[in-house]
Amino acid sequence: MMSEEALEYYKAAEISELQDGKVHSREVDGELICLIKLDQEIVAFTDNCTHISGPLNQGEFDGCSITCPWHGARFDVRTGKVLRGPARQDLYTYTVKVEGETILVGLPPA
Repeated sequence: MMSEEALEYYKAAEISELQDGKVHSREVDGELICLIKLDQEIVAFTDNCTHISGPLNQGEFDGCSITCPWHGARFDVRTGKVLRGPARQDLYTYTVKVEGETILVGLPPA
C-alpha cells in the first residue's frame, strides 16, 4: 500500500448511507469499490475479485470475509488477504478517512 501522503482522497459515501455488515458498491473517481461498516470501522476494497474480476458486491459477506459469487474465492475484507482460492492474489484495500459524516477513500494519483 502507498504512503498516505501519496493518496488523493475522494468522497465515497455518508456514514448514514451504510448499514452495519452490508456490502455497499460505489464508484469513486472511476474506481469500483466496496464499502462495509464493521461496528465502528469502515473498510474499503476493490469490487473486482483478483481471480477473474467477479463482482464482489454481489458476493456473500460473513463476519469479516467476502466470497466471490463466481468461483467462491474468499477474502478478509479488513486486510484483503486471500482466505480461499482459486484466487491467489490479495484484494486491493483502500485507506479510509472519516471527516464528520463523510467517508473519504484514498486513491493513488492517476
